[in-house]
Amino acid sequence: MQELKRRLTLLQATAINMIDMVGIGPFVVLPLVVSYFHTGLFIWAWIFGAFVALIDGMIWSELGAKYPLAGGTYNFHRIAFGEKGGRLMSFLFVWQTSIQAPLVVASGAIGFAQYLSYLVHLTALEQKAVSGALVILVFCLLYRKIETIGKISVALGSIVILTILWIIISGLTHQHHSINLLPPAGESFFNKAFLAAIGYGSVQTVYSYLGYYNVCHLGGEIKTPQKNIPRSIFISIAGIGILYVLMNISVMSVMPWQAVKGDDKHLMSSFMEQLYGASGGNTVTVLILFIALSSLFAVVLGYSRVPYAAAVDGNFFKIFSRLHPTKDFPYVSLIVLCAVGFVFSLIFRLGDVIKAILAMRILIQFIGQAVGVVLLRRRFGNENLPFRMWLFPLPVILSIVVWIFLFQATGWFALYGGLIALAGVAVYYLKESRGPSPTTIH
Repeated sequence: MQELKRRLTLLQATAINMIDMVGIGPFVVLPLVVSYFHTGLFIWAWIFGAFVALIDGMIWSELGAKYPLAGGTYNFHRIAFGEKGGRLMSFLFVWQTSIQAPLVVASGAIGFAQYLSYLVHLTALEQKAVSGALVILVFCLLYRKIETIGKISVALGSIVILTILWIIISGLTHQHHSINLLPPAGESFFNKAFLAAIGYGSVQTVYSYLGYYNVCHLGGEIKTPQKNIPRSIFISIAGIGILYVLMNISVMSVMPWQAVKGDDKHLMSSFMEQLYGASGGNTVTVLILFIALSSLFAVVLGYSRVPYAAAVDGNFFKIFSRLHPTKDFPYVSLIVLCAVGFVFSLIFRLGDVIKAILAMRILIQFIGQAVGVVLLRRRFGNENLPFRMWLFPLPVILSIVVWIFLFQATGWFALYGGLIALAGVAVYYLKESRGPSPTTIH
């Protein structure tokens, strides 16, 4: 049987993570996050987002270095939760991924179409046509060998970093006022208004950081994964975290935060237009659209490996296990993911998609992995771990607490996420009642 080849280097893996993280998200949620804070302390939502990514990144790094296999979380759950629990948890991950991954694709495509309206007026129907066409374009770009994709990712990642640096330098050299880092005199961080703003704001900022773990989904295609997977995760989080904070300081030191409205989706373009005129606004808009395309490219690449891994293992439809006969990539999985993402991009709204994505992933993926890494240490010890998280078990405890906090902050979508998980449990036991699928525990 054909197998995936380890051809992605550390540079390529890190580039894939970074372009996954920096999509349209940070540009369209920046004004929304600012609007939640009535004291100008919005920077803390981005710092909190980086903190969440860091502690969760330790869990991904330990698991990814130990089990560098295609599918990431699918394999972590399958191994960590034992014979029966592993089948259930890994199935639930594929179940929620089959819904959530196309939503991620749709969110990037919808955000792209909305931002394009800065350059050309689009009706609602025209925006849907653009978002659908973007999904088709990404599919065409990904229908090729992994080593070619690695090279494309480095080129895309370079443009992403250079664009953000241009925004940062432009703002810092035209500062009009300072950014608040401390509460006004007589007030404290520990009050209901600030904590509520952190909760609502962090739902948006954490979404903007997601993607630091994409390398784990591609674990079967990474060279020297025991070292390169943790390194790529931490380099991605540190690099993007610094860029996000500086970008917020840069933009909001020029644009008065008091005047920012949550629905000002073209704030970044307006900022550059104020500094450089119409040409500056148009140029940065084109670059942001390119970044959105790059992120969608990385997202689809990583998620296309999840149904493939499950199918190879006998836990999903067998047809998804097929690799392209000459290009060695899971083409059936790629086709289905893009097809469903295309449909979702035509029927959903961006704000609802973001909350739905986070609510679904927190229960099965993030909290499930935090529990799983503890179970693995109890069963196999920690002597043969290529990477061991620092200060264990503190990152695990903090991760679970933070994810629960963010889960409830998604509001009604927390209920929807829970119901989807329960539906997955029902489908699993219905499937098992007809005879369990064989699963190999490594």
